[in-house]
Amino acid sequence: MIEGTSGVLLVRNRRKNGSYDWSTPGGVVDPGEEVVEALTREVEEETGLRVPQWTGPIYRVDVEAPVLDWHLTVEVFRAPEPDGSIHIDDPDGIVVEARWFAADACEDPLDGNHPWVTEPLVAYLAERWAEPPRFRYLVERGDGGELDVVTLGR
Repeated sequence: MIEGTSGVLLVRNRRKNGSYDWSTPGGVVDPGEEVVEALTREVEEETGLRVPQWTGPIYRVDVEAPVLDWHLTVEVFRAPEPDGSIHIDDPDGIVVEARWFAADACEDPLDGNHPWVTEPLVAYLAERWAEPPRFRYLVERGDGGELDVVTLGR
């Protein structure tokens, strides 16, 4: 999560199915990379911003999806005042826009995103914990065959 005097930076992502959503910048840790090293690289690739220092993690997220045969673990770090100016040049072609939002206005653009993206970030911005909590989610198949996300807690 990048937070500066202009608020919290969110990026708008174009998904494979043509839909769009907002999230914090970030991405996947490549083999041989450390988490913070990967985060620094992803943020610069997606936004053009350079992050000289990270704090955290400020919270963690675990998502189990046995019906899809995957597990997601996310560690979220905070970067105050990055260097540079926003320039979108995502080599993966996913990030199409970046915008600053006031901390108390992040919930609206995140609406409709996965709960494991929205709930922890909105809670952090409201509560600012001293110790990083772990948010846990389970993706399972509902009665009608659709996927349901169950919040297991923190």
